[in-house]
Amino acid sequence: MASRSYSDLVELASGSGSGDEPLPSLGRRRLPRVVTASGIVPDLDFSDDDADAASAASDHSPHAPRERTIIVANQLPVRATHLDGGGWEFTWDEDSLLRQLKESLRAHHGRADMDFVYVGGLRDDVPPADQDRVAHDLFEGFRCVPTFLPADLRSRFYHGFCKQQLWPLFHYMLPLSPDLGGRFDRALWQAYVSANKIFADKILEVINPDEDFVWVHDYHLMVLPTFLRKRFNRVRLGFFLHSPFPSSEIYKTLPVREELLRALLNADLIGFHTFDYARHFLSCCSRMLGLKYESQRGYIALEYYGRTVTIKILPVGVHLVQLQSVLNLPETGVKVAELLKQFCHRDRILMLGVDDMDIFKGISLKLLAFEQLLVQHPEWRGKVVLVQIANPARGRGKDVQEVQDESYAMVKRINEAFRQPDYEPVILIDRPLQFYERMAYYVVAECCLVTAVRDGMNLIPYEYIIARQGNEKIDRILGLSPSTRKKSMLVVSEFIGCSPSLSGAIRVNPWNIDSVADAMDSALEIPEGEKVLRHEKHHKFVSTHDVGYWANSFLQDLERTCQDHNKRRCWGIGFGLRFRVVALDTSFKKLAVEQLVSAYRRMTTRAILLDYDGTLMPQTSFGKNPSSKTIDMLNSLCRDKNNMVLLASRKTRAMLSEWFSPCENLGLAAEHGYFLRMRGDAEWETCAPAPDSSWKQIVEPVMKTYTETTDGSTIEDKETAIVWCYEDADPDFGSCQAKELHDHLESVLSNEPVSVKADVNHVEVKPQGVNKGLVAKRLLSTMQERGVLPDFILCIGDDRSDEDMFEVITTAVDGPCLSPDATVFACTVGRKPSKAKYYLDDPADIVRLIQALANVSDQSQGALPSSPSPDTDTALR
Repeated sequence: MASRSYSDLVELASGSGSGDEPLPSLGRRRLPRVVTASGIVPDLDFSDDDADAASAASDHSPHAPRERTIIVANQLPVRATHLDGGGWEFTWDEDSLLRQLKESLRAHHGRADMDFVYVGGLRDDVPPADQDRVAHDLFEGFRCVPTFLPADLRSRFYHGFCKQQLWPLFHYMLPLSPDLGGRFDRALWQAYVSANKIFADKILEVINPDEDFVWVHDYHLMVLPTFLRKRFNRVRLGFFLHSPFPSSEIYKTLPVREELLRALLNADLIGFHTFDYARHFLSCCSRMLGLKYESQRGYIALEYYGRTVTIKILPVGVHLVQLQSVLNLPETGVKVAELLKQFCHRDRILMLGVDDMDIFKGISLKLLAFEQLLVQHPEWRGKVVLVQIANPARGRGKDVQEVQDESYAMVKRINEAFRQPDYEPVILIDRPLQFYERMAYYVVAECCLVTAVRDGMNLIPYEYIIARQGNEKIDRILGLSPSTRKKSMLVVSEFIGCSPSLSGAIRVNPWNIDSVADAMDSALEIPEGEKVLRHEKHHKFVSTHDVGYWANSFLQDLERTCQDHNKRRCWGIGFGLRFRVVALDTSFKKLAVEQLVSAYRRMTTRAILLDYDGTLMPQTSFGKNPSSKTIDMLNSLCRDKNNMVLLASRKTRAMLSEWFSPCENLGLAAEHGYFLRMRGDAEWETCAPAPDSSWKQIVEPVMKTYTETTDGSTIEDKETAIVWCYEDADPDFGSCQAKELHDHLESVLSNEPVSVKADVNHVEVKPQGVNKGLVAKRLLSTMQERGVLPDFILCIGDDRSDEDMFEVITTAVDGPCLSPDATVFACTVGRKPSKAKYYLDDPADIVRLIQALANVSDQSQGALPSSPSPDTDTALR
């Protein structure tokens, strides 16, 4: 039997395997937790109905399985040691966020019994002969499923695309030259996709899609959601990005920008550390994919082909239990006593920096600022010592070596300039430190400096705050009484993810050397009482927002986002990495042209109500006037004596009269239905009382102000309404201005008999009660007055203004205006929430549909049998 996982990328690229195929039901038969053959999952002969039944049965089972989360990351939270005898030994990596997440989460209500499975790679290369054994041992002992990437693929994936292209770009480094970040390399991109595919295959070995949650971490696995969503349309999938997300101006330089965005949108929940990162992502989705986002009861959400993709903003925290346990270690106390003797007992003030040795941590800028401090404030010479702990770089290359060389040279220069007997102003520690040693430095440091030029989160300040809070043992070593209030000082870059949560820190622009030097001086000079207040504020936040709080909050939101998965119909569309899942309400269906044409042929009294803007004419069209093809189609429908056709638009009646003058039997509704005529030779009527237009004197100056300040916007003045259009403006700025204009107009027009409506790319002010629902009511009442009850109604529109038509048409089914056996088709353009029961994808589909109906009418006109009686003909006309 064929495997249901992907054996290569060809299937993904072809877009085969839509969501209509039966999904395996694991409510009856669970997948094996480890499969020896990588990526092979046996097919299960259950249909979607079987899956739903099994899922429902499991919900009522008294022995339902434990809630389980599959955590996927580039590296597993374990350390591997290759033994001399040829075997392998594994231990937990206590510094890994994934390990801390699990341990800290168990303390939260309802999570104590949660089962976790980890999928990821190892830091060490495992020979193929050992891989089966290693996989077995890791799963049995650690619930870990290793992904074994070939050495060459791993290098091109991690050191190539991740570290040379994504990492620099996400940290705002453009590849303007080969030395500044890596130029885009298609081969490295293919390696990145291939590696993500291997991770997906490993997940397929262990996932139970009906029960499990999948949580993917960081930029290494950004296309993974597409592989999983293609395999399981209803997979419950979250993604958290631990790095920054750049502004759209930076991100749009990436040649595969849309592929990555669409892949991320295949997740249900996307998490970011800060609002800035989320805002940049949403801006990219708006500018490059044309997607709109909105706040839904406090949550930011994107509608993506009927699926709701929620955006989560929450910084990660530290593992408090681990930090406290390290503070309690005997060796920590010994190290603290040693540092006290080295610094404090000799009247030295310790300032501490802890950074990786890479180009984005700003070590050289920090050293320049410290040098400036000693130059401008001679009183600190001989007193203040900067200890810079430089952790080994995670990447490799020329830039890392340059950072090291520059740092060593600057330390040497500063020490030579300001050295005194028994005093070295800068101590650079470039050897790997044990965690307890780092905690000891935190305890003794009066101030912690984190001046990265760009960083995703950076937990160094959080660790420093917890260390400075200490415990009874540390207090005894420091000579503090139990009642002593603790203090700390932080100088942090405004470009790191933890900065917004540390309101008591001194925030700096690390590129401004003078400003950072002044901040260092301020941190030293601030009164002790203020240091205490700042510390207490920080400690309250850090101690309540630990890694467990972060993980629990993310999983809660993931559960909430996915709770309606089984209530919607899903199927996949698109090719390759452009694959996405369409999710719609079970009652919302794509309109089948064959079904509509069949009903059209059978019925003899037809009402056809069409919107024009965005329905027959695409919104993106430069010229809005109808084509000759459109005129011919409408004339074919209007010549059919069985039809009454009415076209509704927000355009003026003069414009509609000019455009559709060749269509003598076509009914027209202008300005959203305020003006109406049932035939080309009839007089225009009004569907509402004549309005008092004095309110325009209030609206026009306001709209002119916004037009002058919003490049690309225009004003359209109609007889009964005024419209501010911004479709040619910058999408973000135009949307912002539209919201402000809407609020402004509602305020100044609160006592006027008008309504202010915001829709796609425009804000409109029109008389109250005027909408396209009036058009639908007038059409049905006119036919009823003439003694004709339609047995076929087709109503098509594309935006919010058309929802009033849909509501009137659908509620008229049981009323006196329609034939008892009437067939009603209310259809919207695009897959979106609507009062219509049917949809078509775009205006091109609408045109094909109308052309099909026109062809039927042309044929019937040539063959007389379906002509109505003369009385009916007169009534329709």
